[in-house]
Amino acid sequence: MDSSLYVLVEDLRGEGVEKVLDRVRGYGVAGITVGAVHHGSRDVTPHGLSKLTLRHDGAHFDLPDDLFAELRLVPPTGYTDAFDGLLDACRARGLKLHGRTVFLRNGTLGAQHPDVTVRNCFGDRGYPTDLCPAHPDVRQYAVALARSVARLGVDSVVAEGLHYRPLKAERSFVPLGPMDAYLMALCFCDFCMARASDLGVNADMAREECARIVGGVLDGDPPAEGVVTRAALTAYAGPDVVGYARARCETVTSLVSQVADAVASEGSKLVFVDPTGAVKGYRDGLPSPLLAAHDAWQLGVDPVALSNLVSSFAVLAYARDAARVTDDVGAYLRSVGKDREVRAVLRPGYPDSDSADRLTAKVRGARAAGAQAVDFYAYGLASHPVLDRIPHALS
Repeated sequence: MDSSLYVLVEDLRGEGVEKVLDRVRGYGVAGITVGAVHHGSRDVTPHGLSKLTLRHDGAHFDLPDDLFAELRLVPPTGYTDAFDGLLDACRARGLKLHGRTVFLRNGTLGAQHPDVTVRNCFGDRGYPTDLCPAHPDVRQYAVALARSVARLGVDSVVAEGLHYRPLKAERSFVPLGPMDAYLMALCFCDFCMARASDLGVNADMAREECARIVGGVLDGDPPAEGVVTRAALTAYAGPDVVGYARARCETVTSLVSQVADAVASEGSKLVFVDPTGAVKGYRDGLPSPLLAAHDAWQLGVDPVALSNLVSSFAVLAYARDAARVTDDVGAYLRSVGKDREVRAVLRPGYPDSDSADRLTAKVRGARAAGAQAVDFYAYGLASHPVLDRIPHALS
């Protein structure tokens, strides 16, 4: 069974490539998934040189001039020496090397070019980190980024952020229900609306309905109760909004198609990361009842459509319960087909796993459901005793 441990470049720089790779090999995993392109964050790093690590938006390699010279969007420069000698060091230890690539989450580019970020039903561009997958400049950027990472010689490009994102307000003292938050997160930029209109959707009506409903809640109307489903959304917001949501799936699917072709042209393969499981269970490992595969459409992700384009999928199985991991993996395989690789991404410690036995049960559950690989997130964010659970789980 294949496996990998996620590692960020600050881990390699702080502790040293040789030391980290030797530890990784000792855990019994088959490879590492390194953050070639990452987003800004502030992380507690228990065994790093710095216990609080500030990460910046950046591409951690030299950008190929032939891919970015004519593009409007160019990723910020990170640690450009991060991959120097890394592939050889992995090969010397029998480890695979995967390049994790965060595509459309970049606050630096969003601040420099606000017009490429998502715009809600009120006309607000309040999500500077979220690049819109319908914008032509963003799509060109994503293709160039994919080809760049593939050229590093990685075994796969692990694509994160090739989709829309949910509403992430830092503060809201208005009780938005799940459907209200979903409507407020929909992008109504010119390019999203044009793509929806081309598919026969009344995009203007969809925007007006979203603004009317969410505006009413902001003015004091009671929020919508219950989970977001297409049926509930039809009853709450009408068929135009549901049609608009379906159009988002076409936008994401066509972008993933372009990125997958770009990666293949450079001799690598694409692993598509569906983050729905993390959206549902990131904070406490207690995801809401509907399975991730069934809720992926809310981010514009259509697993069935993507299965015709991508041979490998990473499912973020962020749950305490081993049975839930089994159910999520099984549902995803039923969506994409048994001939597709599904990789279950697990967190070996808090808040999902409180013991080696619990982690082991989830690995077994993922295997039983048909997962061909189990990956672990992430080296620098977990303590050494937590990472020491991995060999037991894989055995």
